Amino acid sequence: MKILYLDCSMGAAGDMLMGALYELCPDKEGFLSQLNAALGGLAEVSALPDSKRGIRGTHMRVSVDGEEEGAAPPQEKHHHHHTGYAQLREQIGALDLPEQVKRDAAAVYELVAQAESQVHGQPMEQIHFHELGSIDALADVLGVCLLLYRLAPERVLCSPVCVGSGTVRCAHGLLPVPAPATELLLRGLPVYAGTVQGELCTPTGAALLRHFAADFGPLPLMRVEALGQGTGTKDFETANLLRAFLGETEEQTAELLELSCNLDDMTAEAVAFAMEELLQAGALDVYTTAVGMKKGRPGLILSCLCRPAQREELLRLLFKHTSTLGVRETACRRAELRRELTTRQTALGPLRYKQARGWGVRREKPEYEDLARIARENGLSLRETEERIAGG
Repeated sequence: MKILYLDCSMGAAGDMLMGALYELCPDKEGFLSQLNAALGGLAEVSALPDSKRGIRGTHMRVSVDGEEEGAAPPQEKHHHHHTGYAQLREQIGALDLPEQVKRDAAAVYELVAQAESQVHGQPMEQIHFHELGSIDALADVLGVCLLLYRLAPERVLCSPVCVGSGTVRCAHGLLPVPAPATELLLRGLPVYAGTVQGELCTPTGAALLRHFAADFGPLPLMRVEALGQGTGTKDFETANLLRAFLGETEEQTAELLELSCNLDDMTAEAVAFAMEELLQAGALDVYTTAVGMKKGRPGLILSCLCRPAQREELLRLLFKHTSTLGVRETACRRAELRRELTTRQTALGPLRYKQARGWGVRREKPEYEDLARIARENGLSLRETEERIAGG
C-alpha cells in the first residue's frame, strides 16, 4: 500500500505542507504551471531552496501584488481582505482544476467555516474569513490538494501535532496558542505544546490535516522511498520543518474468529433477533447458511465473525439467544480494505459516502440510509435521487 506519513513535530502550516509535498512531486514544473494557471494571476506560487538549522528543504513563496505571504504582520497585509464562505466556494468551483481537487479544497474550507461558526456563534453563511480567506491562503490550500491528487497516496497518516505555546496576534487581536479555531479543528486528535513559544499549527494546516489524515500516531512500519521537507517562515532553535515520508507498507490483515452453530428448531424471527443482538454487541459480520440436517430436516448455520477480544461476550450471546448446545470456533485471517466515512454537500443536501481503499483498489458508494432519507424528503425514488446527485 502506498502511504504518506506527515511528521508534524514542528506543527503544520499550508506553505510547509505544500513545500514537503512539492519535493515528492515527480513533475514539479508541471505542478507549478497548473496551479498558477488556475489562480489566473491572483497570486504567483514559486518554490525556493531553503535551509533550517543546516537541513535543506523547500520554501513555497506565494506572492500577491509582489508581496510574499508571511512578510508582514496580518494587520499590514492589504490583500488580507474579508471573504465570505459562500464566495470562497463559488471561487473554488470556478477554477480550472480537477473536480477532486476542488472538492477537497471546498471541504477544507467547510471545516474551517464550521470551526469559525462555533467560535463566533454565527451561522456558517455569515462567516467572513480573515487570514484563511486571503488569496495566499487559498493558494496554499489549492496547492496541497493538487499535490495530493498528483501523488495519489492510498492512505495519509500523521504524527501527533505540535501546536506550540504562548500567544499569537491575528485579525481579532492577541489570542492564546492554539488559536480557538485551530483547537476546534484538532479536537479529538493527539496534540501537544512542545517547547517552542509561538504558533506552530495554523488553522489552514489544522484543516488540511483534519481532512486528509486517516489516522494519527508514530511512524508506521514502512519502506520509505522518498522524503520531502517543507520549511516554515520563522526560525526557532529546532529546525522549522514539516517532513513527508512517501513509501510502501504491508496491506492490512486482521486475526479474527468465526463462531458458528447449527440450528433447526428456531423461528425465523428468533434467528433474526439473535443476529441483531450479535451485531449490536460489535460483531464484524453475522450471516446464515441454509443446510440439510439429520433425518432430512432443513436447518441453518448461524455464523458470527469477531475479533478475539470479543469472544467471551459473543459466545455468551449465542448461547443466550439461540437454542444451540455448542459453538464451533475457527481462527482465521481476513485481508481488509481500509474504510472511511466522509460527508459531502450535494444538490439535495449533505450525503455520507463509504470509501474503501487498499490492495490496489479504491472505491466508494453513498450511504443507503442517507439516500433513503433524501428520497423520502423530496418525494423521489432511489434511482431519481442518485441521478440528481450525480448530475450535481
